[in-house]
Amino acid sequence: MLFDSHAHLNDKKLYADLEGVLSRASAAGVSRILNAGADWPSSLMSLRLAEKYPGRVYAAVGVHPHDAKTLTEQMLQKLLKLAEAPEAVAWGEIGLDYYRDLSPRETQQSAFIAQIAAAKSVKKPIIIHDRDAHSDILRIVRQERAGENSGVFHCFSGSWEMAKECLNLGFMISFAGPLTFVNAPKLAEIAAKVPADMMLVETDCPYLSPHPYRGKINEPARVSLIAERLALIRGISYEEAVHTTADNAMRLFGIR
Repeated sequence: MLFDSHAHLNDKKLYADLEGVLSRASAAGVSRILNAGADWPSSLMSLRLAEKYPGRVYAAVGVHPHDAKTLTEQMLQKLLKLAEAPEAVAWGEIGLDYYRDLSPRETQQSAFIAQIAAAKSVKKPIIIHDRDAHSDILRIVRQERAGENSGVFHCFSGSWEMAKECLNLGFMISFAGPLTFVNAPKLAEIAAKVPADMMLVETDCPYLSPHPYRGKINEPARVSLIAERLALIRGISYEEAVHTTADNAMRLFGIR
C-alpha cells in the first residue's frame, strides 16, 4: 500500500473535507500518510490527527523556515514534549527557504540548527525543506551531523551531485509532483539513479499537484501518480515502486 511521506492535511484547503480526502486516499491505495508540521498550531494539529487516525496518519512536528522567526525557546520545549508522543515519528519540516525569505536568513539558520539538536535529543529523523539554499543547507547538515538519526530531503530540487552528498550523509530523497512535470528532465535523471532503498514519494499536498492536475489542489490520493512516474523512470513495476517506497518510509519513521 502507498505511503504519502509528506502531506499537510491540516491545511484549510483539505481539512474542510478531511473525511473525503482520506476516503479518496484509501480508494487510491494510500494506506499511510505522514502529516508535517510547519509551526506550533500545525504541529499540534498534526499530532491530534495522528491520534484520531491511528495507523493511517503519522505526525511530524517542527517549524518551517517561513516561520523561523516565531521559534522561541519556550516553543521549542513545547515541541519537544509533542515529539515524545509515539504518534510523532519525525521532526519537520525544517530547513531553509531563500526563495520567499519570509524569515531573515540568519534566523532561519539558527532555527534550523536548534531543531536539528532537538530532533537528535529525542532520536527522531528530520524532514528537510530546501528551496534555493543548497549550499547553506549542506553546510549546516554537515556541521551539525544532522543525519545522525537519518532523515529526508523532501520534494528534492537539487542536482545529482547534491543528491549524492545527501545520500552519503544518511538522508533519503523524496520525490513529489514535479517528478511528473514534462519540464523536469534533470529530476527524472536523479530519480533513475537514487538507490532503491533511499527513495520516497510524497504529495506535499495541498501543493504541487502532479500532472495532469498541475495547478489544482493536491491531495494524498495523487501520490499514486508520482509512484507511477517513478516506476516508469526506473523501469520497474508500479507494485515494486509502491512496495519499495512504503517500506523505506516505514523504516525511516520507525513504523512497525
